[in-house]
Amino acid sequence: MKDPGHYQALKARVRRELDKPQVRRNFRQAMDGIRARRAEQFAEPGYFEALRERARAIRQKALDRLPELLDRLERQLERNGIRVHHAADAAEANALILDLLRRAGARSVIKGKSMVSEETALNEALDDAGIQVIESDLGEYIIQLAHEPPSHIVAPAIHKNRREVAELFREHHPELEYTEDIDRLTGNARQVLRERFACADAGISGVNFAVAETGTLVLVENEGNGRLSTTAPPLHIAITGIEKVVESLDEIPPLLEILTKSATGQPITTYVNFISRPRQPDELDGPREVHLVLLDNGRSRIREDEALAETLRCIRCGACINHCPVYVQVGGHAYGSVYPGPIGSVLEPQRLGLTEMGSLTSACTLCGACGDVCPVGIPLPELINRLRAEAVEPDHVTHVPDAGALRRPGEALVWQLWKTLYGHPGLYRGFTWLATRLSGLTPSRLGPWTRYRSVPRPAARTLHELARAEGIPARARKSDPAKLPAHRGVDDPIPQVQRRTCGNREECIDRFIARQQAVRGEVHRLHDGDWLDWLAKELPRRGVK
Repeated sequence: MKDPGHYQALKARVRRELDKPQVRRNFRQAMDGIRARRAEQFAEPGYFEALRERARAIRQKALDRLPELLDRLERQLERNGIRVHHAADAAEANALILDLLRRAGARSVIKGKSMVSEETALNEALDDAGIQVIESDLGEYIIQLAHEPPSHIVAPAIHKNRREVAELFREHHPELEYTEDIDRLTGNARQVLRERFACADAGISGVNFAVAETGTLVLVENEGNGRLSTTAPPLHIAITGIEKVVESLDEIPPLLEILTKSATGQPITTYVNFISRPRQPDELDGPREVHLVLLDNGRSRIREDEALAETLRCIRCGACINHCPVYVQVGGHAYGSVYPGPIGSVLEPQRLGLTEMGSLTSACTLCGACGDVCPVGIPLPELINRLRAEAVEPDHVTHVPDAGALRRPGEALVWQLWKTLYGHPGLYRGFTWLATRLSGLTPSRLGPWTRYRSVPRPAARTLHELARAEGIPARARKSDPAKLPAHRGVDDPIPQVQRRTCGNREECIDRFIARQQAVRGEVHRLHDGDWLDWLAKELPRRGVK
Protein backbone atom coordinates (compact mmCIF):
# COMPACT_ATOMS: atom_id res chain seq x y z
CA MET A 1 0.00 0.00 0.00
CA LYS A 2 1.74 3.13 -1.20
CA ASP A 3 0.10 5.72 1.00
CA PRO A 4 -1.91 4.49 4.00
CA GLY A 5 -1.94 8.05 5.32
CA HIS A 6 -5.03 8.90 3.28
CA TYR A 7 -7.03 6.16 5.01
CA GLN A 8 -5.95 7.48 8.38
CA ALA A 9 -6.76 11.04 7.33
CA LEU A 10 -10.25 9.96 6.23
CA LYS A 11 -10.84 8.20 9.54
CA ALA A 12 -9.63 11.24 11.46
CA ARG A 13 -12.00 13.54 9.55
CA VAL A 14 -14.90 11.16 10.11
CA ARG A 15 -14.24 11.01 13.85
CA ARG A 16 -14.00 14.79 13.99
CA GLU A 17 -17.33 15.25 12.23
CA LEU A 18 -19.05 12.58 14.31
CA ASP A 19 -18.04 14.52 17.40
CA LYS A 20 -20.19 17.46 16.25
CA PRO A 21 -23.73 16.56 17.34
CA GLN A 22 -25.17 19.89 16.22
CA VAL A 23 -23.79 19.47 12.71
CA ARG A 24 -25.26 15.98 12.54
CA ARG A 25 -28.65 17.32 13.61
CA ASN A 26 -28.40 20.04 10.96
CA PHE A 27 -27.73 17.46 8.27
CA ARG A 28 -30.47 15.14 9.45
CA GLN A 29 -33.09 17.89 9.43
CA ALA A 30 -32.01 19.26 6.05
CA MET A 31 -31.80 15.86 4.35
CA ASP A 32 -35.20 14.78 5.62
CA GLY A 33 -36.78 17.90 4.15
CA ILE A 34 -35.05 17.63 0.78
CA ARG A 35 -35.91 13.95 0.38
CA ALA A 36 -39.54 14.55 1.28
CA ARG A 37 -39.87 17.35 -1.29
CA ARG A 38 -38.22 15.25 -3.97
CA ALA A 39 -40.57 12.35 -3.25
CA GLU A 40 -43.55 14.68 -3.70
CA GLN A 41 -42.29 15.75 -7.12
CA PHE A 42 -42.02 12.15 -8.32
CA ALA A 43 -45.11 10.77 -6.60
CA GLU A 44 -46.80 9.67 -9.83
CA PRO A 45 -45.90 6.02 -10.59
CA GLY A 46 -43.51 5.65 -13.51
CA TYR A 47 -42.97 9.40 -13.92
CA PHE A 48 -39.44 9.46 -12.53
CA GLU A 49 -38.37 6.36 -14.46
CA ALA A 50 -39.62 7.74 -17.78
CA LEU A 51 -38.04 11.14 -17.24
CA ARG A 52 -34.79 9.58 -16.06
CA GLU A 53 -34.54 7.41 -19.15
CA ARG A 54 -35.01 10.45 -21.36
CA ALA A 55 -32.39 12.46 -19.45
CA ARG A 56 -29.99 9.52 -19.47
CA ALA A 57 -30.33 9.15 -23.24
CA ILE A 58 -29.69 12.86 -23.80
CA ARG A 59 -26.58 12.90 -21.66
CA GLN A 60 -25.25 9.63 -23.07
CA LYS A 61 -25.71 10.82 -26.64
CA ALA A 62 -23.73 13.95 -25.83
CA LEU A 63 -20.90 11.91 -24.33
CA ASP A 64 -20.82 9.54 -27.29
CA ARG A 65 -20.44 12.50 -29.65
CA LEU A 66 -18.44 14.73 -27.32
CA PRO A 67 -15.58 15.81 -29.65
CA GLU A 68 -18.02 16.64 -32.44
CA LEU A 69 -20.36 18.59 -30.16
CA LEU A 70 -17.51 20.51 -28.54
CA ASP A 71 -16.28 21.63 -31.97
CA ARG A 72 -19.80 22.64 -32.93
CA LEU A 73 -20.28 24.49 -29.64
CA GLU A 74 -17.06 26.43 -30.06
CA ARG A 75 -17.88 27.48 -33.62
CA GLN A 76 -21.35 28.66 -32.64
CA LEU A 77 -20.14 30.52 -29.55
CA GLU A 78 -17.44 32.30 -31.52
CA ARG A 79 -20.03 33.20 -34.14
CA ASN A 80 -22.17 34.68 -31.35
CA GLY A 81 -19.27 36.75 -30.04
CA ILE A 82 -18.32 34.57 -27.05
CA ARG A 83 -14.63 33.66 -26.85
CA VAL A 84 -13.80 30.04 -26.03
CA HIS A 85 -10.70 28.88 -24.16
CA HIS A 86 -9.58 25.32 -23.49
CA ALA A 87 -7.82 24.28 -20.28
CA ALA A 88 -6.18 20.89 -19.88
CA ASP A 89 -6.04 21.10 -16.09
CA ALA A 90 -6.86 23.28 -13.10
CA ALA A 91 -3.63 25.29 -13.25
CA GLU A 92 -4.18 26.21 -16.90
CA ALA A 93 -7.80 27.18 -16.24
CA ASN A 94 -6.80 29.48 -13.39
CA ALA A 95 -4.02 31.00 -15.49
CA LEU A 96 -6.42 31.69 -18.36
CA ILE A 97 -8.94 33.40 -16.09
CA LEU A 98 -6.26 35.40 -14.32
CA ASP A 99 -4.90 36.59 -17.67
CA LEU A 100 -8.38 37.68 -18.80
CA LEU A 101 -8.91 39.62 -15.57
CA ARG A 102 -5.53 41.31 -15.77
CA ARG A 103 -6.07 42.35 -19.38
CA ALA A 104 -9.38 43.91 -18.35
CA GLY A 105 -7.75 45.63 -15.37
CA ALA A 106 -10.14 43.87 -13.00
CA ARG A 107 -9.38 44.12 -9.29
CA SER A 108 -12.68 42.83 -7.90
CA VAL A 109 -14.80 39.85 -8.95
CA ILE A 110 -18.35 38.88 -8.06
CA LYS A 111 -18.77 35.16 -8.44
CA GLY A 112 -21.79 32.94 -8.99
CA LYS A 113 -21.95 29.34 -7.87
CA SER A 114 -19.52 27.03 -9.65
CA MET A 115 -18.30 23.63 -8.51
CA VAL A 116 -15.75 23.58 -11.33
CA SER A 117 -14.14 26.70 -9.84
CA GLU A 118 -13.95 24.80 -6.54
CA GLU A 119 -12.28 21.99 -8.47
CA THR A 120 -9.60 24.36 -9.74
CA ALA A 121 -9.29 26.29 -6.43
CA LEU A 122 -9.92 29.47 -8.40
CA ASN A 123 -10.69 31.67 -5.40
CA GLU A 124 -7.35 30.90 -3.82
CA ALA A 125 -5.50 31.56 -7.08
CA LEU A 126 -7.18 34.95 -7.55
CA ASP A 127 -6.64 35.88 -3.93
CA ASP A 128 -2.94 35.08 -4.26
CA ALA A 129 -2.85 37.40 -7.29
CA GLY A 130 -4.36 40.26 -5.29
CA ILE A 131 -7.83 40.11 -6.88
CA GLN A 132 -10.75 40.29 -4.47
CA VAL A 133 -13.39 37.60 -4.95
CA ILE A 134 -16.84 37.76 -3.37
CA GLU A 135 -19.21 34.80 -3.58
CA SER A 136 -22.72 35.94 -4.45
CA ASP A 137 -24.58 32.69 -3.79
CA LEU A 138 -25.81 32.98 -0.20
CA GLY A 139 -24.58 29.54 0.83
CA GLU A 140 -21.21 30.12 -0.79
CA TYR A 141 -20.96 33.55 0.83
CA ILE A 142 -21.64 32.02 4.25
CA ILE A 143 -18.86 29.46 3.95
CA GLN A 144 -16.55 32.11 2.50
CA LEU A 145 -17.04 34.10 5.69
CA ALA A 146 -16.38 30.93 7.70
CA HIS A 147 -13.28 30.07 5.62
CA GLU A 148 -14.67 26.60 4.91
CA PRO A 149 -15.12 24.56 1.74
CA PRO A 150 -18.63 23.61 0.58
CA SER A 151 -20.14 20.62 2.34
CA HIS A 152 -22.65 19.93 -0.45
CA ILE A 153 -22.58 20.56 -4.19
CA VAL A 154 -26.00 22.25 -4.23
CA ALA A 155 -26.35 23.62 -0.69
CA PRO A 156 -22.78 24.49 0.35
CA ALA A 157 -23.70 25.74 3.85
CA ILE A 158 -26.20 23.00 4.64
CA HIS A 159 -24.17 22.02 7.71
CA LYS A 160 -24.88 25.36 9.42
CA ASN A 161 -28.04 26.41 11.22
CA ARG A 162 -29.49 29.90 11.51
CA ARG A 163 -27.72 30.65 14.80
CA GLU A 164 -24.32 29.85 13.35
CA VAL A 165 -25.04 32.01 10.31
CA ALA A 166 -26.19 34.87 12.53
CA GLU A 167 -22.93 34.68 14.51
CA LEU A 168 -20.91 34.82 11.28
CA PHE A 169 -22.79 37.92 10.15
CA ARG A 170 -22.27 39.59 13.52
CA GLU A 171 -18.54 38.88 13.31
CA HIS A 172 -18.04 40.12 9.74
CA HIS A 173 -20.81 42.73 9.49
CA PRO A 174 -21.18 44.30 12.94
CA GLU A 175 -22.95 47.27 11.36
CA LEU A 176 -25.96 45.04 10.63
CA GLU A 177 -28.60 44.29 13.25
CA TYR A 178 -28.17 40.84 14.81
CA THR A 179 -30.98 38.47 13.93
CA GLU A 180 -31.60 34.74 13.69
CA ASP A 181 -34.67 35.18 11.52
CA ILE A 182 -34.02 33.56 8.13
CA ASP A 183 -35.82 36.19 6.07
CA ARG A 184 -33.99 39.03 7.80
CA LEU A 185 -30.66 37.23 7.49
CA THR A 186 -31.31 36.89 3.77
CA GLY A 187 -32.17 40.58 3.60
CA ASN A 188 -28.92 41.48 5.34
CA ALA A 189 -26.95 39.39 2.86
CA ARG A 190 -28.78 41.03 -0.04
CA GLN A 191 -27.91 44.46 1.32
CA VAL A 192 -24.20 43.60 1.49
CA LEU A 193 -24.00 41.83 -1.86
CA ARG A 194 -25.93 44.46 -3.84
CA GLU A 195 -23.06 46.87 -3.29
CA ARG A 196 -20.61 44.26 -4.56
CA PHE A 197 -22.60 43.70 -7.74
CA ALA A 198 -22.62 47.41 -8.47
CA CYS A 199 -18.86 47.89 -8.24
CA ALA A 200 -17.45 44.54 -9.43
CA ASP A 201 -15.07 44.69 -12.39
CA ALA A 202 -15.89 41.17 -13.55
CA GLY A 203 -18.32 38.34 -12.94
CA ILE A 204 -17.50 34.63 -12.92
CA SER A 205 -20.09 31.87 -13.12
CA GLY A 206 -20.49 28.19 -13.72
CA VAL A 207 -22.57 26.57 -16.46
CA ASN A 208 -25.19 23.88 -16.05
CA PHE A 209 -25.47 23.04 -19.75
CA ALA A 210 -23.88 24.35 -22.95
CA VAL A 211 -26.00 23.98 -26.09
CA ALA A 212 -23.96 23.20 -29.21
CA GLU A 213 -26.79 23.95 -31.66
CA THR A 214 -27.24 27.60 -30.64
CA GLY A 215 -24.07 28.40 -28.70
CA THR A 216 -26.05 29.00 -25.50
CA LEU A 217 -24.88 28.78 -21.89
CA VAL A 218 -27.62 27.68 -19.48
CA LEU A 219 -27.47 28.56 -15.77
CA VAL A 220 -30.08 27.69 -13.15
CA GLU A 221 -30.38 29.36 -9.74
CA ASN A 222 -32.84 30.45 -7.08
CA GLU A 223 -31.50 33.76 -5.79
CA GLY A 224 -30.98 35.98 -8.82
CA ASN A 225 -27.29 36.27 -8.01
CA GLY A 226 -26.35 34.29 -11.09
CA ARG A 227 -28.15 36.73 -13.35
CA LEU A 228 -26.54 39.73 -11.65
CA SER A 229 -23.09 38.13 -11.73
CA THR A 230 -23.37 37.53 -15.46
CA THR A 231 -24.99 40.83 -16.51
CA ALA A 232 -23.96 43.65 -14.15
CA PRO A 233 -20.14 43.57 -14.55
CA PRO A 234 -18.61 44.54 -17.92
CA LEU A 235 -16.75 41.20 -18.15
CA HIS A 236 -18.32 37.77 -17.73
CA ILE A 237 -16.17 34.63 -17.53
CA ALA A 238 -17.95 31.27 -17.43
CA ILE A 239 -16.14 28.06 -16.54
CA THR A 240 -17.41 24.52 -16.97
CA GLY A 241 -16.33 20.95 -17.63
CA ILE A 242 -16.26 19.71 -21.20
CA GLU A 243 -18.94 17.10 -20.42
CA LYS A 244 -21.69 19.71 -19.88
CA VAL A 245 -22.38 20.10 -23.60
CA VAL A 246 -25.70 18.94 -25.09
CA GLU A 247 -26.70 18.92 -28.72
CA SER A 248 -29.86 20.99 -29.03
CA LEU A 249 -32.02 23.48 -27.20
CA ASP A 250 -35.03 21.16 -27.11
CA GLU A 251 -33.04 18.80 -24.88
CA ILE A 252 -32.82 21.40 -22.12
CA PRO A 253 -36.43 21.25 -20.74
CA PRO A 254 -36.34 17.57 -19.65
CA LEU A 255 -32.89 18.06 -18.15
CA LEU A 256 -34.01 21.13 -16.22
CA GLU A 257 -37.15 19.36 -15.07
CA ILE A 258 -35.36 16.38 -13.59
CA LEU A 259 -32.42 18.47 -12.32
CA THR A 260 -34.48 20.82 -10.18
CA LYS A 261 -36.87 18.17 -8.90
CA SER A 262 -33.96 15.93 -7.93
CA ALA A 263 -31.81 18.68 -6.43
CA THR A 264 -34.20 20.67 -4.27
CA GLY A 265 -37.65 19.16 -4.79
CA GLN A 266 -38.85 22.21 -6.74
CA PRO A 267 -40.96 22.01 -9.90
CA ILE A 268 -38.49 24.44 -11.50
CA THR A 269 -35.84 26.84 -10.27
CA THR A 270 -36.67 30.49 -9.74
CA TYR A 271 -34.28 31.67 -12.45
CA VAL A 272 -33.17 30.00 -15.67
CA ASN A 273 -30.59 32.02 -17.59
CA PHE A 274 -29.79 31.56 -21.29
CA ILE A 275 -26.64 33.40 -22.39
CA SER A 276 -25.83 33.40 -26.09
CA ARG A 277 -23.84 36.59 -26.68
CA PRO A 278 -22.34 39.69 -25.05
CA ARG A 279 -24.11 43.04 -24.96
CA GLN A 280 -25.02 44.35 -28.40
CA PRO A 281 -24.68 48.04 -29.43
CA ASP A 282 -28.43 48.67 -29.14
CA GLU A 283 -28.77 46.98 -25.73
CA LEU A 284 -28.71 48.79 -22.38
CA ASP A 285 -27.22 46.11 -20.14
CA GLY A 286 -25.15 42.97 -20.15
CA PRO A 287 -21.39 42.36 -20.24
CA ARG A 288 -19.30 43.78 -23.06
CA GLU A 289 -17.18 40.61 -23.11
CA VAL A 290 -18.15 37.00 -22.49
CA HIS A 291 -15.60 34.19 -22.27
CA LEU A 292 -16.07 30.46 -21.73
CA VAL A 293 -13.33 28.28 -20.25
CA LEU A 294 -13.81 24.59 -21.06
CA LEU A 295 -11.98 22.46 -18.52
CA ASP A 296 -10.80 18.91 -19.20
CA ASN A 297 -8.93 18.04 -15.99
CA GLY A 298 -9.01 14.29 -16.60
CA ARG A 299 -12.45 14.08 -18.20
CA SER A 300 -11.13 12.94 -21.58
CA ARG A 301 -9.24 10.14 -19.85
CA ILE A 302 -12.34 9.10 -17.91
CA ARG A 303 -14.34 9.02 -21.14
CA GLU A 304 -11.96 6.45 -22.64
CA ASP A 305 -13.27 3.78 -20.25
CA GLU A 306 -16.73 2.70 -21.39
CA ALA A 307 -17.96 1.86 -17.88
CA LEU A 308 -16.37 4.70 -15.95
CA ALA A 309 -17.43 7.20 -18.62
CA GLU A 310 -20.95 6.96 -17.22
CA THR A 311 -19.68 9.16 -14.38
CA LEU A 312 -19.62 12.07 -16.84
CA ARG A 313 -23.40 11.94 -17.28
CA CYS A 314 -23.68 13.61 -13.86
CA ILE A 315 -25.70 16.86 -13.83
CA ARG A 316 -24.62 17.81 -10.27
CA CYS A 317 -28.07 17.63 -8.71
CA GLY A 318 -26.83 16.14 -5.43
CA ALA A 319 -29.64 13.56 -5.18
CA CYS A 320 -27.16 10.75 -4.54
CA ILE A 321 -25.64 12.79 -1.71
CA ASN A 322 -29.03 13.55 -0.16
CA HIS A 323 -29.91 9.85 0.01
CA CYS A 324 -26.53 8.53 1.13
CA PRO A 325 -26.63 7.19 4.72
CA VAL A 326 -22.89 7.73 5.13
CA TYR A 327 -23.03 11.36 4.02
CA VAL A 328 -25.99 12.12 6.28
CA GLN A 329 -23.99 10.89 9.27
CA VAL A 330 -20.56 12.39 8.56
CA GLY A 331 -21.28 15.36 6.27
CA GLY A 332 -19.34 16.65 3.30
CA HIS A 333 -16.19 17.85 5.04
CA ALA A 334 -15.32 14.34 6.20
CA TYR A 335 -14.59 13.34 2.61
CA GLY A 336 -11.79 15.87 2.22
CA SER A 337 -12.64 16.32 -1.46
CA VAL A 338 -14.32 18.87 -3.71
CA TYR A 339 -17.16 16.47 -4.54
CA PRO A 340 -18.50 14.58 -1.50
CA GLY A 341 -20.91 11.69 -1.24
CA PRO A 342 -21.33 8.88 -3.78
CA ILE A 343 -20.51 10.99 -6.82
CA GLY A 344 -17.33 12.14 -5.09
CA SER A 345 -16.39 8.56 -4.22
CA VAL A 346 -16.57 7.77 -7.94
CA LEU A 347 -15.32 10.97 -9.56
CA GLU A 348 -12.47 12.01 -7.28
CA PRO A 349 -10.44 8.76 -7.50
CA GLN A 350 -10.69 8.98 -11.28
CA ARG A 351 -9.79 12.65 -11.31
CA LEU A 352 -6.98 12.71 -8.76
CA GLY A 353 -5.89 9.09 -8.62
CA LEU A 354 -6.40 6.16 -6.28
CA THR A 355 -3.34 6.96 -4.20
CA GLU A 356 -4.86 10.24 -3.05
CA MET A 357 -8.58 9.52 -3.21
CA GLY A 358 -8.99 5.74 -3.32
CA SER A 359 -9.96 5.66 0.35
CA LEU A 360 -13.25 7.41 -0.54
CA THR A 361 -14.56 4.19 -2.06
CA SER A 362 -14.65 2.73 1.46
CA ALA A 363 -17.06 5.47 2.59
CA CYS A 364 -19.96 3.48 1.19
CA THR A 365 -22.33 0.80 2.49
CA LEU A 366 -23.32 -0.29 -1.05
CA CYS A 367 -26.97 0.12 -0.06
CA GLY A 368 -27.73 1.21 -3.63
CA ALA A 369 -29.80 4.29 -2.74
CA CYS A 370 -27.58 6.57 -4.83
CA GLY A 371 -28.09 4.50 -7.95
CA ASP A 372 -31.84 4.36 -7.38
CA VAL A 373 -32.27 8.14 -7.26
CA CYS A 374 -29.70 9.24 -9.85
CA PRO A 375 -31.68 11.24 -12.46
CA VAL A 376 -29.39 10.20 -15.31
CA GLY A 377 -29.02 6.54 -14.37
CA ILE A 378 -25.37 6.45 -13.30
CA PRO A 379 -24.74 3.00 -11.72
CA LEU A 380 -22.87 4.49 -8.78
CA PRO A 381 -22.72 1.34 -6.59
CA GLU A 382 -21.25 -0.68 -9.46
CA LEU A 383 -18.68 2.02 -10.21
CA ILE A 384 -17.66 2.23 -6.55
CA ASN A 385 -17.13 -1.53 -6.53
CA ARG A 386 -15.14 -1.26 -9.75
CA LEU A 387 -12.85 1.38 -8.23
CA ARG A 388 -12.39 -0.69 -5.10
CA ALA A 389 -11.12 -3.50 -7.31
CA GLU A 390 -8.92 -1.11 -9.28
CA ALA A 391 -7.33 0.10 -6.06
CA VAL A 392 -5.94 -3.34 -5.22
CA GLU A 393 -5.28 -4.77 -8.70
CA PRO A 394 -2.04 -3.25 -10.01
CA ASP A 395 -2.04 -5.35 -13.17
CA HIS A 396 -5.57 -4.45 -14.19
CA VAL A 397 -5.81 -2.65 -17.55
CA THR A 398 -7.42 0.64 -16.61
CA HIS A 399 -7.59 4.36 -17.24
CA VAL A 400 -7.72 5.15 -13.51
CA PRO A 401 -4.50 6.70 -12.18
CA ASP A 402 -2.55 4.71 -9.58
CA ALA A 403 -4.31 1.37 -10.06
CA GLY A 404 -3.19 -1.00 -7.33
CA ALA A 405 -2.08 1.84 -5.08
CA LEU A 406 -4.00 0.49 -2.09
CA ARG A 407 -2.94 -3.12 -2.48
CA ARG A 408 -1.76 -4.68 0.78
CA PRO A 409 0.36 -7.82 0.33
CA GLY A 410 -0.83 -9.43 3.56
CA GLU A 411 -4.49 -8.94 2.70
CA ALA A 412 -3.90 -10.17 -0.85
CA LEU A 413 -2.28 -13.33 0.53
CA VAL A 414 -5.25 -14.01 2.81
CA TRP A 415 -7.70 -13.75 -0.09
CA GLN A 416 -5.54 -15.98 -2.27
CA LEU A 417 -5.54 -18.63 0.46
CA TRP A 418 -9.31 -18.28 0.79
CA LYS A 419 -9.70 -18.75 -2.97
CA THR A 420 -7.54 -21.87 -2.88
CA LEU A 421 -9.45 -23.41 0.03
CA TYR A 422 -12.87 -22.79 -1.46
CA GLY A 423 -11.74 -24.09 -4.83
CA HIS A 424 -10.69 -27.49 -3.45
CA PRO A 425 -13.33 -29.36 -1.37
CA GLY A 426 -10.79 -31.66 0.24
CA LEU A 427 -8.67 -28.76 1.46
CA TYR A 428 -11.79 -26.95 2.66
CA ARG A 429 -13.02 -29.93 4.71
CA GLY A 430 -9.57 -30.37 6.19
CA PHE A 431 -9.33 -26.70 7.08
CA THR A 432 -12.76 -26.59 8.74
CA TRP A 433 -11.98 -29.77 10.70
CA LEU A 434 -8.76 -28.21 11.95
CA ALA A 435 -10.45 -24.87 12.72
CA THR A 436 -13.10 -26.51 14.91
CA ARG A 437 -10.41 -28.34 16.90
CA LEU A 438 -8.34 -25.20 17.40
CA SER A 439 -11.20 -22.77 18.06
CA GLY A 440 -9.88 -22.15 21.55
CA LEU A 441 -6.82 -20.48 20.06
CA THR A 442 -8.86 -17.74 18.38
CA PRO A 443 -7.48 -14.36 19.54
CA SER A 444 -9.75 -12.10 21.56
CA ARG A 445 -9.10 -9.16 19.23
CA LEU A 446 -8.49 -8.95 15.49
CA GLY A 447 -7.31 -5.38 15.14
CA PRO A 448 -9.71 -2.51 14.37
CA TRP A 449 -12.28 -4.92 12.92
CA THR A 450 -13.23 -6.10 16.41
CA ARG A 451 -13.48 -2.63 17.91
CA TYR A 452 -17.25 -2.75 17.44
CA ARG A 453 -17.71 -6.47 16.68
CA SER A 454 -17.34 -9.77 18.46
CA VAL A 455 -14.58 -12.08 17.31
CA PRO A 456 -16.05 -14.86 15.12
CA ARG A 457 -15.18 -18.23 16.64
CA PRO A 458 -15.39 -21.54 14.76
CA ALA A 459 -18.16 -23.89 15.88
CA ALA A 460 -17.28 -26.98 17.88
CA ARG A 461 -18.30 -29.26 14.98
CA THR A 462 -18.59 -28.74 11.24
CA LEU A 463 -21.91 -28.84 9.41
CA HIS A 464 -20.98 -32.17 7.83
CA GLU A 465 -20.31 -33.64 11.26
CA LEU A 466 -23.63 -32.38 12.59
CA ALA A 467 -25.46 -33.88 9.61
CA ARG A 468 -23.83 -37.26 10.11
CA ALA A 469 -24.69 -37.17 13.81
CA GLU A 470 -28.35 -36.63 12.88
CA GLY A 471 -28.25 -39.61 10.54
CA ILE A 472 -28.63 -37.54 7.37
CA PRO A 473 -26.83 -39.33 4.52
CA ALA A 474 -24.49 -37.46 2.21
CA ARG A 475 -26.93 -37.89 -0.68
CA ALA A 476 -30.60 -37.89 0.27
CA ARG A 477 -32.68 -40.69 -1.18
CA LYS A 478 -34.93 -39.86 -4.10
CA SER A 479 -38.58 -39.34 -3.33
CA ASP A 480 -41.37 -41.15 -5.11
CA PRO A 481 -42.90 -38.57 -7.51
CA ALA A 482 -46.31 -40.05 -6.77
CA LYS A 483 -45.97 -38.86 -3.19
CA LEU A 484 -45.39 -35.24 -4.19
CA PRO A 485 -47.99 -32.92 -2.64
CA ALA A 486 -50.82 -32.12 -5.02
CA HIS A 487 -51.30 -28.58 -6.30
CA ARG A 488 -53.41 -26.61 -3.85
CA GLY A 489 -55.84 -24.07 -5.25
CA VAL A 490 -56.44 -20.69 -3.69
CA ASP A 491 -59.91 -21.73 -2.49
CA ASP A 492 -58.79 -24.97 -0.83
CA PRO A 493 -58.96 -25.03 2.96
CA ILE A 494 -55.68 -24.34 4.73
CA PRO A 495 -54.64 -27.26 6.92
CA GLN A 496 -54.41 -26.57 10.61
CA VAL A 497 -51.03 -27.74 11.85
CA GLN A 498 -50.48 -28.10 15.56
CA ARG A 499 -47.12 -27.36 17.13
CA ARG A 500 -45.83 -30.57 18.68
CA THR A 501 -42.66 -32.61 18.71
CA CYS A 502 -42.04 -34.69 15.59
CA GLY A 503 -41.93 -38.45 15.93
CA ASN A 504 -39.22 -38.84 13.27
CA ARG A 505 -37.41 -36.97 10.53
CA GLU A 506 -39.97 -37.75 7.81
CA GLU A 507 -42.81 -36.52 10.01
CA CYS A 508 -40.92 -33.29 10.67
CA ILE A 509 -40.42 -32.72 6.95
CA ASP A 510 -44.08 -33.41 6.19
CA ARG A 511 -45.19 -31.05 8.94
CA PHE A 512 -42.82 -28.34 7.69
CA ILE A 513 -44.26 -28.68 4.17
CA ALA A 514 -47.78 -28.42 5.54
CA ARG A 515 -46.91 -25.23 7.43
CA GLN A 516 -45.32 -23.72 4.32
CA GLN A 517 -48.39 -24.60 2.28
CA ALA A 518 -50.56 -22.90 4.86
CA VAL A 519 -48.60 -19.70 4.37
CA ARG A 520 -47.44 -19.73 0.76
CA GLY A 521 -49.75 -22.18 -0.96
CA GLU A 522 -47.48 -24.75 -2.57
CA VAL A 523 -44.30 -26.67 -1.75
CA HIS A 524 -42.75 -29.60 -3.60
CA ARG A 525 -40.09 -31.85 -2.11
CA LEU A 526 -37.54 -32.73 -4.76
CA HIS A 527 -34.09 -34.28 -4.63
CA ASP A 528 -31.22 -34.49 -7.10
CA GLY A 529 -32.52 -34.82 -10.67
CA ASP A 530 -36.21 -35.22 -9.79
CA TRP A 531 -36.95 -31.58 -10.49
CA LEU A 532 -36.29 -31.97 -14.23
CA ASP A 533 -38.84 -34.77 -14.57
CA TRP A 534 -41.30 -32.89 -12.40
CA LEU A 535 -40.85 -29.69 -14.42
CA ALA A 536 -41.42 -31.54 -17.71
CA LYS A 537 -44.77 -32.82 -16.41
CA GLU A 538 -45.86 -29.78 -14.41
CA LEU A 539 -45.42 -27.06 -17.03
CA PRO A 540 -47.77 -28.62 -19.65
CA ARG A 541 -50.30 -29.29 -16.89
CA ARG A 542 -50.30 -25.57 -16.12
CA GLY A 543 -50.64 -24.57 -19.75
CA VAL A 544 -47.02 -23.58 -20.32
CA LYS A 545 -45.67 -24.81 -23.66
